[in-house]
Formats: sequence, C-alpha cells, structure tokens
Amino acid sequence: MTAGRTREHTLTREQIATAGRIVVKVGSSSISGENAGQIGPLVTALADAHARGAEVILVSSGAIATGMPYLQLDARPTDLATQQAAAAVGQNVLIYRYQDSLDRYNIVAGQVLLTAGDLENPSHRSNAQRAMERLLGLRILPIVNENDTVATQEIRFGDNDRLAALVSILVKADLLVLLSDVDALYTKPPQQPGAVKIVDVPVGDLLADVTFGDIGAAGVGTGGAATKVSAARLAADAGTAVLVTSAVLVSEALAGHPIGTFFEPAGA
Repeated sequence: MTAGRTREHTLTREQIATAGRIVVKVGSSSISGENAGQIGPLVTALADAHARGAEVILVSSGAIATGMPYLQLDARPTDLATQQAAAAVGQNVLIYRYQDSLDRYNIVAGQVLLTAGDLENPSHRSNAQRAMERLLGLRILPIVNENDTVATQEIRFGDNDRLAALVSILVKADLLVLLSDVDALYTKPPQQPGAVKIVDVPVGDLLADVTFGDIGAAGVGTGGAATKVSAARLAADAGTAVLVTSAVLVSEALAGHPIGTFFEPAGA
C-alpha cells in the first residue's frame, strides 16, 4: 500500500475549524426529493473549507433516492436489481447537481464509487487510497458513494455512515462530519420526552445506556442514529475526530461552532 498521509495530531472540538483534511457525509433525506435544494448550502460550506486550504472529501448518499422519480417509483425499491437501476440513473443526476453548484467556486468534483470489497481487498484498497491522495493533491473534491450498480447484498456497506468512516480511516482524515436531519445525538429519539442531547463522547464510551432509532425521518435512507454511533466509534478509534449534526448546520459545523455531538479521537 502507498504510504499516504501522516496525521500530525488528533483534533479537539476547539480545533475543528483548523482541520486540514475533512470527510463530510450527507444522507439521502438531506439532499434528495424536497430537500434537493440543500445541495447549494452544503456545497457553499464545503467550498468555504476548501478556500481556507482544507482538503475536503464528500461521501454522499442519495443516488437511489434521486433516481426514483426518473423510474416512476413512489417508494424506495426493495429488490437489488431495481435499486441498481435507480442508482445508475440517480448517480448521474446527483453528480451533475453537485458539479453545477461547485462551478460557482471553480471547484471540480471527482466521482469515486466503492464497494465494501474494494476496501477489504489490499490491492483495491491501495489503488483507492492512491487515487484519493492524487485527487486531493490536485485540489479536486472527491465525491464518494457506494457503487450500487455492482454491489451485492453480501458485500454492501449497508449504509454510507460506515463507508464514510472507512474512507476517513483510508485517508487519515483529521475530521469526519456525519450529517443527518437531527442536530445532534440524543439519549433517546429526540421527539420522545426526556431526550437529552449528547454533547461530547470520550474515547471508549460505548453509549451503552442510550436508546437509538434505526432510520431517518424521511424513510429514504438506510441509516439512523445507531449506524452513526457505530461509524463514529470506528473512525474515532482510528484517530479521526467525529462530529454528528444536521445537514442544515454544516456551515456552522465546519466553522467550529459548539454544535452537534463530538466523538473524541483515540490518541487525543
């Protein structure tokens, strides 16, 4: 494998605005359907970080959800073949929407499609790492998604939160930002009485006493709070600081405002 990047130090919450390499993950419900207009503000936040010199990678769900209207589908398909067809159409539209928005900032996107098998196979993993490093070195903004058109049930990531965590480990990111439709993690679903916001999660805290739901409010994604905790723990244990917050707060998140739930990275 190529040597890649050496992380100089782990990040504290107060240092978020100084992160040199950032992975941002956005879910289907935040950038598709009636929320397709959120792509503009998301891109603005990424462009602001890019302008200050940060290397930014976007892990974006939404290919299947974006493709559904073009296949006259009213609900997310349950069979793999139709999911693959919707993803093939939706990925094309999604990347166009991102690039159209990035054009305002003279930033070029690079599409990177991965399967779980790619990151488990040493040769494929090395190739993915080398390509990502080169894209970042050229100041291209990689947009990563699961390669739904070739993925099978057995080798799927299952949700892009895990994919984002694995990408952040692959590139030794300083910061991983997991975006959803909720402003932070709570001790129980936030609409329930007695739910308390979780502000900071120390190294090793498994949040064992916390109750999480399993799906986003819009019903078009595959991940919920539980998958975000699992992904955040994976990345944080590998030395990447993690912030979990809502997509509408992405600008504040990357600017280092005291929002969301912060997972302290190992080695801090």
